Amino acid sequence: MKEVRDNISGDQIISEPYELWGKITGDVRVIEGAKFYMRGAIYGDLIVEFGGRVHIYGHVSGNLLVFRGAKVINSGVISGNAANDGGRLYIDRDGQVLGRVKTENKGETTIEPKDDVPDEFA
Repeated sequence: MKEVRDNISGDQIISEPYELWGKITGDVRVIEGAKFYMRGAIYGDLIVEFGGRVHIYGHVSGNLLVFRGAKVINSGVISGNAANDGGRLYIDRDGQVLGRVKTENKGETTIEPKDDVPDEFA
């Protein structure tokens, strides 16, 4: 697996197993055959195409777009919208989407509920 602990400028295409601990300033496209563990930050959009696999632990300042045949787990923060266009999107209890979550074209989106809060604190 390729591990990157650097600051990268410009749009990127991820096509292999890849772990980011740094930041990318630009849009990131994850294509078939890639498994992308995003622990740093993306200052742009994250686009996951058919066959791409992503686990977000860090921060995406733009939007997330998940296409048919792609799988994404969000345990981090997406500042923009998350659009699932036929793929699989799982937002776990630690994950946040500050914009809207939208699912189309028979996509499968699961949002794990936050811990239960007693009624007197809700």
